[in-house]
Amino acid sequence: MKWVFVAGLACWGATGAAVDQPSPLSAYMVMTGDGPVARTVMAGMDACPLLTIDGRREAMSVRAEPADLPQRPTRSSVENSKASRFPVRICEARIPANARTIHVADRLLPAPHASARRIVVIGDTGCRIKASDNAYQACDDPEAWPFARIARQAAAWKPDLVLHVGDYLYRENPCADHSGCVGSPWGYGWDAWDADFFTPAAPLLAAAPWVMVRGNHESCLRAGQGWWRLLAAQPFVAGQDCNDGENDTRGDESAPFAVPLGGGAQIIAIDLVIMGEDAIPPGDPRYGQIRAIQQAVADMAKGHRFTLATDHYPLLGLAASNKQGLLRIQAGYASVRSTFGAADPSLTLAGIDMLVAGHVHEWQQADLGPRHPSQFISGMAGTQEDVTQVPADRALGQEPVPGAKVFRFDSWTDHFGFMTLERTGRRRWRVEVHGLTGQIIRSCIVKGRRSACGA
Repeated sequence: MKWVFVAGLACWGATGAAVDQPSPLSAYMVMTGDGPVARTVMAGMDACPLLTIDGRREAMSVRAEPADLPQRPTRSSVENSKASRFPVRICEARIPANARTIHVADRLLPAPHASARRIVVIGDTGCRIKASDNAYQACDDPEAWPFARIARQAAAWKPDLVLHVGDYLYRENPCADHSGCVGSPWGYGWDAWDADFFTPAAPLLAAAPWVMVRGNHESCLRAGQGWWRLLAAQPFVAGQDCNDGENDTRGDESAPFAVPLGGGAQIIAIDLVIMGEDAIPPGDPRYGQIRAIQQAVADMAKGHRFTLATDHYPLLGLAASNKQGLLRIQAGYASVRSTFGAADPSLTLAGIDMLVAGHVHEWQQADLGPRHPSQFISGMAGTQEDVTQVPADRALGQEPVPGAKVFRFDSWTDHFGFMTLERTGRRRWRVEVHGLTGQIIRSCIVKGRRSACGA
């Protein structure tokens, strides 16, 4: 039964959902350090809608008003950049952790789970259009850019939670006349965000709440303006919004936060976009910021049965390059050694059992013995692959930081897919890598800090 719409009043169905409100352009659930938050993206003329939570109506508040934002240069050139237009209103509302049904207009939002046992992990999802790299991925070809297909498959796995490990927006420059992306939206405004993330991710946004991790593509010099408006777990604050280059040190920093998974387990989400890959000297303002983040993460990790820490950069991962036929292994990042490693040179990361990251466009697993958390990388959910595989025999014995030696290693390179985590015990997880046709490519077991994989 539905109430009849009368004289412009709100109309409410039997479920409590408002049926006459404008439908959001996107509706999704973001996990924050203070619990779940519902967000909607509304057309600029539309007011924030009402939510119904277990039959109770609540107003959403404005997070960000429509705006034409100051131009920020891309990493390639100012000439290939433009001002970012956001002709949309972003609304949000906090949701009780025990909420069971949440409606907004004609949408049913995914309810949070008290015990999240099934987690999808994706990263590096956008379609790469970058003039400085002469990279023009065929965004119109679902084989060349399969993120929408991956989102559908990941949603069909029925996760309790989705973890995105960063790099959402890659359409930085005009496509010009390159085949497969002619006419693509580009830049850092809503049209590019919608094309690169919100439209293809829609089935997965509807399937479960998300933990959003910031990638280097969401730095203030790139898509940071949209990051703060649309996805960040932290409040949207003037001066931290990436609009003014003089405030970029502040805009590129946000506090880590923890998301409980039930049963004494948790995810700690870390924003390390300020870190980069090069060494950071003690006199650099970022040095103190990163050390403060490190201390906050250490405090959050205490007293939990299992802690998964996630950021965009793989703190204990490996990468490879092949120039002129010479294979070179890159073990870790200089910035990790100079900041995180300053207080803990071997990066034992007390209280953390597992690290999950992206940035490297492949899947990777590294077991570093009982003194260190295992490192997983899941950066193969759509962005053009451009990595050289690290051979397992060359990986063994490598030290991402001094004293952290790789004991077991596996990788899957030059393919698209996603990773899943399924809890099988108090400190045990099954990790699976899924290919484009749904097949399971790798299956791994995590026991505390140790991990091992098979075909």
